[in-house]
Amino acid sequence: MSEFKGITVIEHGAPVRSGDKYRTAQGFTAIKDGIKSSSGPAALATGGKPRWLRAPLAAGPGFDSVRHIVKDHRLATVCEEAKCPNIGECWNAGTATIMLMGAVCTRACRFCAVDTGNPRGWLDLDEPANVARSVELMKLKYIVLTSVNRDDLPDGGAAHYADCIRAIKRRTPDVAVEALTPDFQGVLADVEKVVDAGVEVFAQNVETVRRLTHPVRDPRAGYEQTLAVLAHAKRHRTQVLTKTSLMLGLGETDAEIWATMTDLRAASVDILTLGQYLRPTRNHLAVERFVTPEDFDRYRSEALARGFLECVSGPLVRSSYRAEQALKRNNVGLDNRAASGTKS
Repeated sequence: MSEFKGITVIEHGAPVRSGDKYRTAQGFTAIKDGIKSSSGPAALATGGKPRWLRAPLAAGPGFDSVRHIVKDHRLATVCEEAKCPNIGECWNAGTATIMLMGAVCTRACRFCAVDTGNPRGWLDLDEPANVARSVELMKLKYIVLTSVNRDDLPDGGAAHYADCIRAIKRRTPDVAVEALTPDFQGVLADVEKVVDAGVEVFAQNVETVRRLTHPVRDPRAGYEQTLAVLAHAKRHRTQVLTKTSLMLGLGETDAEIWATMTDLRAASVDILTLGQYLRPTRNHLAVERFVTPEDFDRYRSEALARGFLECVSGPLVRSSYRAEQALKRNNVGLDNRAASGTKS
């Protein structure tokens, strides 16, 4: 072990706990799960998780196959890094959301379990080829690419992101690509690099309502910044679908949800996803409420009435959940009434 600014740094290869500062294989330091344990835990929400938040186990032959492909090609997935509850369902279906540019983010949002640090310009130059090969091996028709924020790179990693998209299109031209991107610090020329690479769907997550943007998101993120990125992507290439996601259960009100929907439609956002915020570790923000499946149905109806092409809404919904089914106009097959036990 060594010390960095008075904080013990765990060397690469040693056991690391949530909140520890450790040294990565590339030689820079990062914080496991994104939030230091010294930050102190917020108050816990009362009661346990309701029954509708049960997810399939992360096991099975499909799960093992995807895991081996991801490992063999040195890829990171948001499924693993963000502790997604749907990893068992998605990987057993042969799908995964690939996370580009490593597993260490330069930002530290208080809802997110992705490790945080400064990669100091490091990039895996083999990643575009590895990603394209993995998509081919998985026999996918639709792939979601996301990434960590890389504020250490001059363009936020936009050119590398675009290289990955073009590599997929060269190898499997019929695969539809959804890019769930960083905000690139609001630099619209960098947004254009990704949009012009050939994506079918461009996504950037607003995450929460305006009032809760800070402290929920890192100070470098912004509600208006995300709206501007989404609006520009749509203006730049009108045929590209735009998409965003809102976490619920952080203390927002219905009025604030409606206001956010209004702002998103004003930015011409096509698709909205709504899901329950779940606290990834005791160092992260507490859950303020568990939103009922009935409320998720109510929010979806309101979103559709406001003109969204689709609103995927349910307790376990995440940005990329069943993304390839988003335009079937059936809430990607989710039945919230059955999940809550109220279906007659």
